[in-house]
Amino acid sequence: MSNKGHILIVGDKPEGNSDLRDKLKDAHYRVEQIVSAERALKVLHKGMVDLIIADFQRSPQDSLGFLNKMRALNNKPPVIITADQPDVEQAVAAMKAGASDYIADSDNSDQLLALMEKCLRASDSSEMVPIAVATTSQKTLQMAQQVAQSDATVLITGESGTGKEVLAHFIHHQSPRKSGPFIAINCAAIPDNLLESELFGHTKGSFTGAHSDQAGRFEQANSGTLLLDEIGELPSSLQAKLLRVLQEKEVERVGGRNSIKLDVRVLAATNQNLQEAVQNGKFRADLFYRINVFPLTWAPLRERKEDIIPLAEYFLKSLAFDQNILLSQEAREQLSTYHWPGNVRELENVIQRALVMCQNNMISAGDLMLEVQVIHSSDAQLTPQTTPREVLSDSGEVSLESKRKQEEFKHIINTLRLHNGHRSKTSEALGVTTRTLRNKLAEMRKDGMDVEALINQSTAQEKP
Repeated sequence: MSNKGHILIVGDKPEGNSDLRDKLKDAHYRVEQIVSAERALKVLHKGMVDLIIADFQRSPQDSLGFLNKMRALNNKPPVIITADQPDVEQAVAAMKAGASDYIADSDNSDQLLALMEKCLRASDSSEMVPIAVATTSQKTLQMAQQVAQSDATVLITGESGTGKEVLAHFIHHQSPRKSGPFIAINCAAIPDNLLESELFGHTKGSFTGAHSDQAGRFEQANSGTLLLDEIGELPSSLQAKLLRVLQEKEVERVGGRNSIKLDVRVLAATNQNLQEAVQNGKFRADLFYRINVFPLTWAPLRERKEDIIPLAEYFLKSLAFDQNILLSQEAREQLSTYHWPGNVRELENVIQRALVMCQNNMISAGDLMLEVQVIHSSDAQLTPQTTPREVLSDSGEVSLESKRKQEEFKHIINTLRLHNGHRSKTSEALGVTTRTLRNKLAEMRKDGMDVEALINQSTAQEKP
């Protein structure tokens, strides 16, 4: 039987890893075992690795160091972190550092194999054609395929969670640059003082902690495509520098004196109205016109209802260990009529939760839990369309992390209401930066909350 994929096991427990290697070989995977993280990175630079199992059990912090070093790679395979004992903080840190999944029982070979297959399916999906059944989706996809043949800069707009990065992947894979790297950077997720270095690179000694020369995302994307996600959050201090790079097609590393020529196709994405941002003086007009050469809009899921069930079935197939699980007719009807404030991302989360809740091979309407209401203030009765979905533990109870998040979101909404939605005053009252507040609001929207509706609803109910 042919090999199902090339698996790289990296870790500091050779004897345990040897057992794991034999089990994976029996499952018809091609397996390579490496103890040194440095040697593993050399193998990764050569490519042709489908999945990594990082098994640093004697020194768990080494797995985070390994993940951070992988950030410089153009095409990163999925990484599963294994551990002897469950560690919530370690798991969260690993996922934030880029791990695809975390398993606290590496001796459970059946669970690990199922997890590997799920990660490999998700990895393969990056080249799939976006699901487009609705007429508006088909038109957008047709335009995307047409512009993909050129090197024109594309600005993809749409609400959070609509699948803008999926559309960017599609443009890259339909373009003559598809054999080159696809590099994405979220401009809102990186602190302002590090973003310039992440974009343009830096030289050794250019700032504290710059121990070696480092290529930025533009250089890493050479001969391929660079996606500037959440470009509306780009600090004004970097907008002029980005404009110059786009115009001159060359980059100068932080602390460097030499210009490096670029051959990069740039895509940008945002959930903001950049034209309004230009009018309000928050975004440079010349940069807007430079990136808005070919505008594309991914409609919210509520406006392309024909895509809902095909998307749900796709997530069901990619997330379920048991491929025989189906959606009941009642579940389909509820999915089709729901408002989806969190768009496609919320739909994926709902399907994942339903897989945990269902007791047989059929997902019922109750398993979707779309009727769950979470009260985020004492005086505002919130609807399912404006509330985040509760994260459930395996026992079906609300987890401690979910409860903490709910209380945090409640405090943010109440503070925003107190200051009539004013972001600067709210961030000052909360003791955080405005950027941190923006990131928290983005997280709330990702969880399915309509932030503006919550503020307005609560304020309206306070008026006599």
